[in-house]
Amino acid sequence: MRTWEAMHPGARWIAPETDLRTVARIMRDEDIGALPVGENDRLIGMVTDRDIALRGWANGHDAASLTARDVMTKDIVYCRTSETIEEAVRLMESKKIRRLPVIDDEKRMVGILSLGDISHATNRELTTGLVKAVTSHHA
Repeated sequence: MRTWEAMHPGARWIAPETDLRTVARIMRDEDIGALPVGENDRLIGMVTDRDIALRGWANGHDAASLTARDVMTKDIVYCRTSETIEEAVRLMESKKIRRLPVIDDEKRMVGILSLGDISHATNRELTTGLVKAVTSHHA
């Protein structure tokens, strides 16, 4: 199975200037934990609910003045639509990430592959290995 067959398509983008209140509201309203950040039609970062909590509030910043760019993860790990689910899972395990943007041959983000998507599309062994990897303590 290829990643495009398991991903959820049409992930929403936000601009890097989007304020954190708006980011949090979108996450709440859409029941999601991560939002891709795009600029000039390219993926430049990812904001997770954890990024908001740790890079925003926990660092003592005035959250009202912060934007997605201020808290986003910049080094984005992604997979291609042509890759297999097993390749994507190995990447997620090695990087300890739960969500993986999916990029097509034209370098456009076409969806997100999440831990939940993997659990619905694959066998128990593959899912169990991924869960163990992404939930273990980070070094």
